[in-house]
Amino acid sequence: MRPFLVLAAVAALAIAAPAATQPSAPASPPVTAMTEQDPYLWLEEIRSARSMAWVTAENTRTLGVLEGDRRFAGFLAEALKIVNATDRIAAPTFIGAGVYNLWQDPTNVRGLWRRTTPASYNTGSPQWETVLDVDALAKAENANWVWSGAYCPSPTFDRCLISLSDGGEDATVVREFDLTTRTFVEGGFNFPKGKQDISMLDHDTALVSREWGPGTMTESGYAFVVKTLRRGQPLSAAVELYRGLPTDVGVSPLVMRDADGRRVALLIRNIDFYHSEVFLITPAGLKKLVLPPQATIKGFVDNTLVFTIEQDWTYRGKAYASGALLGVAPEELVETPPGVVVVSNAQPLIYAPGPRESIEQVLVSGHRVIAAVYDNVRGRIYTFEGRGEHGWLRDFLPVTENSSASLIAASDIDNSVYYSVEGFLDPPRLYAADATGPTSRIDGQGLGPLPTLVATLPARFDASTHVVEQFEATSSDGTKVPYFVVRPRNIPFDGSTPTVLYAYGGFQSSELPSYSGSVGKLWLEQGGVWVIANIRGGGEFGPAWHQAGLKTNRQLIYDDFAAVARDLIARKITSPRRLGIEGGSNGGLLMGVEFNQHPELWRAVVIQVPLLDMLRFDKIGAGASWVGEYGSPSDPVEGAFLRSISPYQNLRAGVDYPEPFFVTATSDDRVTPVHARKMAARMAAMGLPFLFYENTDGGHAASANLQERARRVSLEFTYLTRKLVD
Repeated sequence: MRPFLVLAAVAALAIAAPAATQPSAPASPPVTAMTEQDPYLWLEEIRSARSMAWVTAENTRTLGVLEGDRRFAGFLAEALKIVNATDRIAAPTFIGAGVYNLWQDPTNVRGLWRRTTPASYNTGSPQWETVLDVDALAKAENANWVWSGAYCPSPTFDRCLISLSDGGEDATVVREFDLTTRTFVEGGFNFPKGKQDISMLDHDTALVSREWGPGTMTESGYAFVVKTLRRGQPLSAAVELYRGLPTDVGVSPLVMRDADGRRVALLIRNIDFYHSEVFLITPAGLKKLVLPPQATIKGFVDNTLVFTIEQDWTYRGKAYASGALLGVAPEELVETPPGVVVVSNAQPLIYAPGPRESIEQVLVSGHRVIAAVYDNVRGRIYTFEGRGEHGWLRDFLPVTENSSASLIAASDIDNSVYYSVEGFLDPPRLYAADATGPTSRIDGQGLGPLPTLVATLPARFDASTHVVEQFEATSSDGTKVPYFVVRPRNIPFDGSTPTVLYAYGGFQSSELPSYSGSVGKLWLEQGGVWVIANIRGGGEFGPAWHQAGLKTNRQLIYDDFAAVARDLIARKITSPRRLGIEGGSNGGLLMGVEFNQHPELWRAVVIQVPLLDMLRFDKIGAGASWVGEYGSPSDPVEGAFLRSISPYQNLRAGVDYPEPFFVTATSDDRVTPVHARKMAARMAAMGLPFLFYENTDGGHAASANLQERARRVSLEFTYLTRKLVD
């Protein structure tokens, strides 16, 4: 659900929009109030001639305004310079003994998949070998390929399943690729386009979750039938292993191996977005594990299944609090008949976060568990070594104070790890470390090798005149909601400073301090303020922070956001005339709600790849999978709440709304462009102003490559500047 958007805003000079840019009402009856009849269902026909004609007309109108602004070309030039810079850090991934990277630039728009050795990579100037040229492949096949990842299973790491998307959709084709010959395997595994999950049980056996024919996809649009397919067999010969229910979100296979070659093969039945059942695949059949329904598997190391729990859980008579990180041998989690007791002296608890902490990321290396843990939205990196009955020994890797720390990659064959450290004003620094060698062990036992600084991203803007502050706003129920303010040091505190407030607020996804060249160059350097709100619904303080805003409690999330806005205004950092807001995906829903509920608080609203029709969201795209987050429109209580907050249904004629900017993508098959289209069409019928841009490619990211990303971000910057600076 999380959007892959570059979240940014910009400030500069602007010109007024010409009078000829008012939206044109589609050929449907005008709607002046919420009704049961939806006159814009035809816009749900995503690629119909009528829908695309409407999209083309709105794109033409909006691009005429924004690209016609005299500052757009400058914004685009700066954005392209940032995204195309050759001194970017090439993000590493481990595959066996190699380090791999997908590199995109103006010459390689779709990307070069390439590799080097860890020793070469760690010099900061690696010697790369091209493995696959995605641009050349797309040209040869006359296809609109977007790279969607490679799965290269252990222990041999010589074959990969490469996923390619048409224009950035979630649906992919999957082909087997030989890393030795750097060619696709003739007669190898080849899965046609679909939403699918594949894991290799062994070299010649795939576990496949995908559409197998009518009635094999859930209401959310994902597969619920898992089959076993042998090398050389057609899909029709696959043997069914497990069948879930059409009401599930989906069922997926997961095969993992530890550094010693032990294998665990699992089936995960996602009953809804947050509740699951996990089965161990054994020669004797499937065996259910006693994991709690709200648990997330993170890895497999030293015959230990590593997972977090998002609910309180009692295991073998001992209680573990929600948010904890645990490790248990798979065979010790198998559901046993009454009276049968499995004896083990191993200690499951790896780490229990404190009340203002959260476990943000977990990776496993050859023999260690590595976690990025946040304390009041400030990061640190811990490593853990399992000591059986003596529990887990905790070490740490060095991180700059008051920074964000992210795990980038961990090796399957040894304990090498890459991690990065950054802040709003501090460019990312990438480190290579050995997770077995603590730099300053917490229990006081000696010192180990220091991590190696591999690369530092050059500064993309002048941060010398700016400061970062963290404040708290008081929400409607008295809860203190933290937020970060990035601002010029010498703003006047009279409400005159253009400010953009960003948040997400859902799916336990945290908003952490991060460095953005676009925000810095095109907004902060121009004198603007950038604000990140850590509202409920996110994961900044663990599962409880997220769960506080689920379903009918969701108004608390929206109240949190409004409270941060009011606090900014009370501090005279900004004012409603100079305040804009921005968010994507679930954050796009947040923007739609705030647009409706508090039009008096903002002058600009950027609504990216949003959900907006909350009475039909479960019928659109993958919406049925998010009922666990939002509630069901068909439930009397939950439906009534959704009706009360749904942006599409709650538009009102005659209200002095700010002019919003909708950004979406035709090829987004997750949320889909339907929500943004319908709300824009309804606004047109009401005579309400708006801007609308729908990229034909890009999927849920609304941009399929660096060039498209730069254009989209420049359009958003232009809009925000016109509204907040002029």
